[in-house]
Amino acid sequence: MPNNDDKILKLLKEQYEKPMMSDKDICKMKQRMEKGKEEKRLLSKKRSYMRLAIAAAAVLAILILPNISSAVAHAMENIPVLGGFFKVITFRDYHYEDERNIADVVIPEISTEGSTDNSSTDAGKKTADEINAEIREIANKWIEEFKSNMENEGYHNIMIDSEVIATTEDYFTLKLICFWAAGSGYEENHFYTIDLNTGKKVELADLFKEGSDYRRIISENIKKQMREQMAADDSIKYWIDNEEYPEWNFNEITDETSFYINGNGEIVICFNEGEVAPAYVGTVEFTIPKDVVADILK
Repeated sequence: MPNNDDKILKLLKEQYEKPMMSDKDICKMKQRMEKGKEEKRLLSKKRSYMRLAIAAAAVLAILILPNISSAVAHAMENIPVLGGFFKVITFRDYHYEDERNIADVVIPEISTEGSTDNSSTDAGKKTADEINAEIREIANKWIEEFKSNMENEGYHNIMIDSEVIATTEDYFTLKLICFWAAGSGYEENHFYTIDLNTGKKVELADLFKEGSDYRRIISENIKKQMREQMAADDSIKYWIDNEEYPEWNFNEITDETSFYINGNGEIVICFNEGEVAPAYVGTVEFTIPKDVVADILK
């Protein structure tokens, strides 16, 4: 079975031989993308398929989900957490292909079927409902946009999928991957982390002692990593120390900044394309060393 990178690379290769979108369509998509980022801060390390995108064309972005059908949900992957409480299933999928458009979409859902009644599982049910509602909200928000794009000239390929990227004794993270290719490509990721001890969704602030300056501390470490990466590789560029356009510079993370906790128990801060670097850099992640936050963690 091809992995997500293979699917995205296939879309990029197909788009490479197809005409680019018109300037008018590009302008409209940019406007919609910016509006979406303002409404919700929804904005992996740079991947090999993004190198192909750079060579093929400049990167353009928007998160799109296609038509949701009434297909019966089926099991995708069982995730043993909270004593077997959670599992990830396919809520709905959508596959479409014609001469100009390709959709390969699998929409996940966190299921609590078969759970027992106690405080943690009750909280887990509520958490699962909230996460699932957000994923469906994303889908509903972009359904009409996708339909509209299919009626326009040009080529529109999308891939939506998910994966469990981190499971420790205490935390479980589901990653929603949304990829668009229309002459060029863009990936946007969403992360949902659950505390396995309480069944609750974890926010960044939940990890730190009250009153600690965690956003500044983490942000300073990210800036340090940015400078080190740029010094080591001329092809890497971040929006930092830019005197000509200081308004572009990365300042500080927010409580809405995406993150997950990796298998080593380290906090990984995640940015989508265009958030802290030129779009061609792709999605980027920064692993925060444990000693940087050791004194402020709960």
